[in-house]
Amino acid sequence: MVCKIISSLEKCFLDESIESKPQYSAASMLKNEVFHFGVCYQIKSQKVHGKGFYKMSVSSPIAEYIKFCRVNHVPVHMPAYTEHIDDNYLRTAPGIYPDLLVPIEPGQRMMGSDDLQSLFATVDTGAQVSAGVYPVEVTFSTMEDEYVCSAKLELEIIDAMLPPQSLIYTNWFHCDCLQSYYGTESFDEKHWQIIENFLSTAAKHGMNTVLTPIFTPPLDTDIGRERPTTPLIDITVTDSGYSFGFDNLDRWIDTCQRVGIEYYEIAHFFTQWGALHAPKIVANVNGQTKKIFGWETDSCSPEYREFLQALIPALLEHLRMRGVDRLCMFHVSDEPKLDQLEQYGRARAIVAPLLKGYPIIDALSNYEFYEQGVVEHPVPSSNHIEPFIEGKVPGLWTYYCCGQGRNVSNRFIAMPSARTRVLGTQMFKYDIAGFLQWGYNFYYNQRSHELINPYVCTDGDYFGPAGDAFSVYPALDGSAHASLRLNAFFDGLQDMRAMQQCAKLYSKEYVIRLIEENIPPVTFASYPHDAGWLLTVREKINTAIKAAAGK
Repeated sequence: MVCKIISSLEKCFLDESIESKPQYSAASMLKNEVFHFGVCYQIKSQKVHGKGFYKMSVSSPIAEYIKFCRVNHVPVHMPAYTEHIDDNYLRTAPGIYPDLLVPIEPGQRMMGSDDLQSLFATVDTGAQVSAGVYPVEVTFSTMEDEYVCSAKLELEIIDAMLPPQSLIYTNWFHCDCLQSYYGTESFDEKHWQIIENFLSTAAKHGMNTVLTPIFTPPLDTDIGRERPTTPLIDITVTDSGYSFGFDNLDRWIDTCQRVGIEYYEIAHFFTQWGALHAPKIVANVNGQTKKIFGWETDSCSPEYREFLQALIPALLEHLRMRGVDRLCMFHVSDEPKLDQLEQYGRARAIVAPLLKGYPIIDALSNYEFYEQGVVEHPVPSSNHIEPFIEGKVPGLWTYYCCGQGRNVSNRFIAMPSARTRVLGTQMFKYDIAGFLQWGYNFYYNQRSHELINPYVCTDGDYFGPAGDAFSVYPALDGSAHASLRLNAFFDGLQDMRAMQQCAKLYSKEYVIRLIEENIPPVTFASYPHDAGWLLTVREKINTAIKAAAGK
């Protein structure tokens, strides 16, 4: 068997050869950074099929800070929409693709074969290690402790720190998917523990904002259908109107604060794609739980308007009491189209006076919404962002989903990790304030008709390109298994923070020169596709930070 240390941007397919993977022998990180690298290994045998059991160990002065995952392969039936394919996909045919990360311990038995296998390593010192160069050696041996092969990496820890993350980053969190997958009741103790596990993994990978379901979010649902009921607010219909209970919302806030989530993205007040209806809202009516609003409710009806006029002030008062109201953002309706502008405006006019002074954000791609003052904080998709950049929209956000499969960054399983990671560089250049993606853990098929098994169905039953709907896998113990894509995105966030630190030490113009040295200007749709460029840029940033630290 032979092995090789590779960069975290390499994805190893089973039918590839280890010789095709560039060796990664030296790298650097800042003291409080989380650094990733890969290890690939393969039996080179004259046999038709060679295999055997091995174990891995790591030798390094910082070994206690290094953790490993096995990179598992998952079925990919739809790698991309055929009409959106460009030349920056690893493959576009159905097959078995590397993505799922399953933790392993040094010394744990592993199967080696003549297929190309890989490990994913995470170095997280928590800023507890002094600056210096640290050798890292990964060794494979037989189960009888006979040496087989080894590979080395020289990792430099630079005496400087990444600044706190300024980007507001939300990857929509679906409580009902966890309830359905694990068979819990809504917000029972098991559900709460699973929610905390998944939120913790999200926070560790840079997600600092969470979609907060004060009522069941009106997302990805066919007209007339419902998703499982998961409201954080208890509503009671009284003789004088409505009363509200916030015990579950308080527990949600406590959980978020415990794991490191900073911001709260309040669920949409109106249905998706046009704001025509009210979300599903249930309440206690004379001692019975009943649905009081839903698809049958016109969004601008007097009854729903009256409800919102009771709910929103009570919600804000409670959020102020908890000290988090200024950490909240609000939604009207997701992805309204241009021909729905008038209806969207009517719905927004109901809630905007009640939310005066608080940000209302929505994903949309027509500049007219902003130009006409209907949306103050637009979130355009990355392939429609140019007019918003040219219009100098302050505090601009962006998003991507299944439709952003050509030219721009995304996180589909079939895409190179560099294509996922480069977004951090692009967001730095254009001063992007927030990023939104709709599927942290969406385990239903299109329009939420049925639950899917994400280990078997990675495209939501041909809903979207594989990897669009979720970036974590639900483990048997109720925790979240990360993916290569989740980590590549996180590394892009760390790149963004390193560039911000470098700009603080020098200037933003200086950092842009480092990024664009010998290449055309980087945009959201145009950038070098090779991983080597991205790694080189990051090393140049680190070198500049180190030079400033040494002065």
